Amino acid sequence: MSIPNSILSAQTRTEHLARMAATAQEGGEPLDILVIGGGVTGAGIALDAATRGLSVGIVEAQDWASGTSSRSSKLVHGGLRYLYQLDFPLVAESLRERGLLLTTTAPHLVKAQPFLWPLKTPVIERSYSAVGVGMYDAMAQWAHRGSVPIQRHHTRRGSLKLAPALSPNALTGSIVYYDARVDDARLVVTLVRSAARYGALAANRTQVVGLTKDAAGTVNGADLRDLETGHELHVAARKVINATGVWTEKSQSLAGSSGGLKVLASKGIHIVVPKEKIKSRVGIFLRTEKSVLFIIPWKRYWVIGTTDTAYHENRREPVATKADIQYVLDHANAVLATPLTTDDIIGTYAGLRPLLQPGTLDGDESRSTKVSREHTVTEAAPGLVVIAGGKLTSYRKMAEDAVDFALGERGARRRPSVTAETPLEGADGYHALWSRRETIARNRGLSVDHVEDLLDRYGSDITAILSAIEERPDLAGELAGAPEYLRAEIAFGISHEGALHLEDLLARRTRMTYEHRDRGQGAAEEVADLAAEMLGWDEERKSAEIAAWRARCEAEEQAAGIGDEAEAQRVRDGVGGPTPFIDVAPEIQG
Repeated sequence: MSIPNSILSAQTRTEHLARMAATAQEGGEPLDILVIGGGVTGAGIALDAATRGLSVGIVEAQDWASGTSSRSSKLVHGGLRYLYQLDFPLVAESLRERGLLLTTTAPHLVKAQPFLWPLKTPVIERSYSAVGVGMYDAMAQWAHRGSVPIQRHHTRRGSLKLAPALSPNALTGSIVYYDARVDDARLVVTLVRSAARYGALAANRTQVVGLTKDAAGTVNGADLRDLETGHELHVAARKVINATGVWTEKSQSLAGSSGGLKVLASKGIHIVVPKEKIKSRVGIFLRTEKSVLFIIPWKRYWVIGTTDTAYHENRREPVATKADIQYVLDHANAVLATPLTTDDIIGTYAGLRPLLQPGTLDGDESRSTKVSREHTVTEAAPGLVVIAGGKLTSYRKMAEDAVDFALGERGARRRPSVTAETPLEGADGYHALWSRRETIARNRGLSVDHVEDLLDRYGSDITAILSAIEERPDLAGELAGAPEYLRAEIAFGISHEGALHLEDLLARRTRMTYEHRDRGQGAAEEVADLAAEMLGWDEERKSAEIAAWRARCEAEEQAAGIGDEAEAQRVRDGVGGPTPFIDVAPEIQG
């Protein structure tokens, strides 16, 4: 058997599916664990199980991170608002996980980020806020001393010096505290690649269409459909772990059991505006009547969100409506000296939070902020483990708990989790390479700006990208329609990160879908040309991929101008994805 590597490609996908199918053939050995769901939780479970020495498979019906895990606020945070709900264990757990990501497991992907919290009253609000943030800092220092600086207090004058974009009337002073930001989709694909390095079998665009049981009624595997080819196969597994987020109820119903978890879908949307529209050296944190609002700086733009509303429409491709967008604008403009308008928006995206359903929300289903963000692991049927709830920051702990549950107390003691000290792909050597970024740029004929971007997207895997450029110099060129990306990044997305479609490249391996006003359409043909060459597309296939992307962009643009959510969603649902989604269980309603 060959030594595993971290490459995900069309070829490795075919090989991994074949090896999964072999588990159900005569003489085959069942997988120890089959993971359903390729978001951050499922990817984390695959890595946790693989690094314990277990045989693991992970499948995702669409692309890696195609659901909630590419549509978050892109924050790794302790959950300051949960501190005010006195949920100390959840905050402590999140701060510990934040520190691990910053210092050990993913320093190339997760970055410390200061946030300014505007204060409206000079004494009372500053006092209780200082106590709350002080506890936050103390818990963070206890978990990982020095991973982020502690809070600092500022007068109105000092606050406006840090954030000139704020209206002087919106604050009397401020507190600046730290959390962290992350490219969520890159984190997920890095987790899957890391799991593959330790032996996990991984296949995106592969849907579970059935769960099988042995004579005793224990789930012992799954029927899969390769959505790229239509081919069906069976995989045998000693345990199946369902980590499908908002699809939890639908996927666990395949076991024919009424047990399991109930999940509430809550929609959150974000808008993206150019960097020059908000003059500030720090991010901004606002408390609203329903939740919180973050104004988050990235290199070339600001991400602003989020909303928190109960969702009852199709869960596959939620969209930002006119009403959603106006809500975010109104709350941001409440503190900005120069109001933002819809003309300033260059992108939007919407996602669904999988919140555990407690059965009743005091008669008001829209009050989803009352639902705990803590995760739960249970056995929906013998052999079928289900995990739901939680948040991106806590994915590693959620994964550890799910695998511990699947193994049982004795098995977990015999094979303890090691992910707290296992750097993700690209983490080793990142800091040393960052120190050499100017030398790398000079030696390779690239701008320092591009080298910094490559290091923050791929870490030490920049060496593989630079090697590809050495072999093929045209890959060093910038994309004509998105010059912040090199052609080599598209090639790497196909050769190492498992992208199979134009959508995968424009929406998740890169973020052109919301970073550009045209949603990446200006780069679509060049990206499709590279994909066609590497994936063997003919002209008809290439044209179809481009047409499908343009149709998606047009539908999302149209939906953003519609106030009614059901109508906006019907517009988006009229455009299909690159691969079908097989309806194999009763439709789940929000």
